[in-house]
Amino acid sequence: MKRRLALLALCLSITACQSNNPYVAQSAPLPAAPPSAHNGVDMTAYPAPPRDYGRYRNWTWANGQLPPGTTWADSAQVAEAVSNGLDQRGLRPSSNPQTADLRVTASTRMETRTRQERDDYYDPYYGGTGMGYGGYRPGYGGYASAPIVRTYQVQVMVVQISMFDGRSGQPVWSASAETGSGGDQSERAKALRQAVQSALTAYPPS
Repeated sequence: MKRRLALLALCLSITACQSNNPYVAQSAPLPAAPPSAHNGVDMTAYPAPPRDYGRYRNWTWANGQLPPGTTWADSAQVAEAVSNGLDQRGLRPSSNPQTADLRVTASTRMETRTRQERDDYYDPYYGGTGMGYGGYRPGYGGYASAPIVRTYQVQVMVVQISMFDGRSGQPVWSASAETGSGGDQSERAKALRQAVQSALTAYPPS
């Protein structure tokens, strides 16, 4: 009996293997590539190449406007000081402002600065043994310093110079320098030129 049951089970398993498999293998096509895949390499993922400052040879005022003036220095004085400073850096005014390599802006403004001065005050009658009244006596004639710090505020003129690429309009370089705001007109003009030269010392950046 057991043998017949085993034989019957074997026949049933063989019959089941020969029946149709309800699971049918199917394949779906791959989805289309996104439009961005046709743009090639994404260059924004890499750092920008170093800027070639040697290709900047000439300049013009941005928007064709001279720098604004102040009560400290008028527009013509600021424009002349900046133009002379750029000339010393090898940058010449463009004969055709539309194709200038650089577009330049300049401005001046007054700002307040806090200064400190330290004075070492010497007390000739501070402790110790030294020359006092009538000769050397303990407790007289010694010298000691007592620092005194004086804090005060001054007005300075800040000169700001900025350069932009003539084609792309992107910022190329910017710097500022400051100078004292006192003196007569001649002294202020000299101080303005010195401030411009100081600001342009860092151009082109190394």
